[in-house]
Amino acid sequence: MSKYKTSGYKGSYDYSKSEEREGRSLVRFKCGLLNTIQDVLRQRPGWVEVKDEGEWDFNWCDVGWLRENFDHSYMEEHVRINHFRNHYELTRKNLMVKNLKRYRKNQERDVGRLEASKCDFFPCTFALPSEYHLFVEEFKRSPGSTWIMKPVAKSQGKGIFLFRKLKDIMDWKKDGTRSEEQKDAAQVESYVAQRYIENPYLINGRKFDLRVYVLVTSYVPLKAWLYRDGFGRFSSTRFSLSSIDDKYMHLTNVAVQKTAPEYDPEKGCKWQMQQLRRYLTAKHGRETVETLFTEMDNIFVRSLQSVQKVIINDKHCFELYGYDILLDQNLKPWLIEVNASPSYTPSSQEDYEMKCRLLEDTLNVVDMEGRLTGKEKRVGGYDLMWNDGPVYREDVNVETFGSSYFTANTHLGCVNDREKQLRQLLKPFPGQKRM
Repeated sequence: MSKYKTSGYKGSYDYSKSEEREGRSLVRFKCGLLNTIQDVLRQRPGWVEVKDEGEWDFNWCDVGWLRENFDHSYMEEHVRINHFRNHYELTRKNLMVKNLKRYRKNQERDVGRLEASKCDFFPCTFALPSEYHLFVEEFKRSPGSTWIMKPVAKSQGKGIFLFRKLKDIMDWKKDGTRSEEQKDAAQVESYVAQRYIENPYLINGRKFDLRVYVLVTSYVPLKAWLYRDGFGRFSSTRFSLSSIDDKYMHLTNVAVQKTAPEYDPEKGCKWQMQQLRRYLTAKHGRETVETLFTEMDNIFVRSLQSVQKVIINDKHCFELYGYDILLDQNLKPWLIEVNASPSYTPSSQEDYEMKCRLLEDTLNVVDMEGRLTGKEKRVGGYDLMWNDGPVYREDVNVETFGSSYFTANTHLGCVNDREKQLRQLLKPFPGQKRM
């Protein structure tokens, strides 16, 4: 059970024990993770946990379970599982870049250079060892610039380092501290070498990145939802390019930062997205910040479109992606990576409550209970961003904007009045009176 209080976090519904026993159709769930998601599933009215080999209707599994079991599982019509079969096309660093490069090339061929330029939101990246020679050519074109090396299949900042000289990665290849066995493994292990963003936007002298949540319920047609909450993850050390070996300065991963000597678990290293949006708006004005958030919407949609044809679409699958976005000094957003298993382990009570809201609303959108019509543009904290085409807000004032002006139906970092919206939207669970 989580060490964080659930009293501060209540599901969208209150229900008494007597109502719980009334004729509600049960949803049998299996959960492979021991954190916030398990709390949310266990608290959901009418959901019961099944152990081990029990039959399930809903499975929140880790990607390892998926790899082992997905191809051998027969799933009935109503069953849902929280990953697409080959989710890694977007979530492995090398494959994401390969798919984005191909998508950009196709856009240039089919629609023209202007459209292709809308895909220029990821740093120059090469897969190693396969693109080593291409990388060396690019490296030599810009001597003195900083690059970052990342293992393609690791997370939480493991194995990442910065470098400025080719000999630094020669040393990495023949690191004397490794055994022969490790060296062989390292030779084979794939990395990406990526141009390091040397001018990140700083707040109080510190670097940060943004974690944004996007839920995909279908790839064909593409249907994607953007969550209103998210957060900025800050490094604990003031930024400088003079020391490229300081991981506490350059890596914002919470797993890295919480080992920093000056880390304060009470304060943490996060700002809620609403706080960040208010800060940026006060400093740069509303219009500039709206442009920034529109450019982020563009990243979410185009990255999903880049894998739309390669992901194996399956009506049983949905996926909650954790996007990592970095802002530079010009307030240009850069896509750093997409996570298939964003961490639901909370770093504070506030973080726990945010993740509970996110996960509960994910279950509300997936809608095992069958309470939605399928035409909703908003469910709790989720706004429908793409539904086989862009989705626009219903509150557009045509007189003000002129008839050709449409505003995207996205509200990242805006007020998340989800309880009120869910009360209006959802029918009560069977046998339960409306709150």
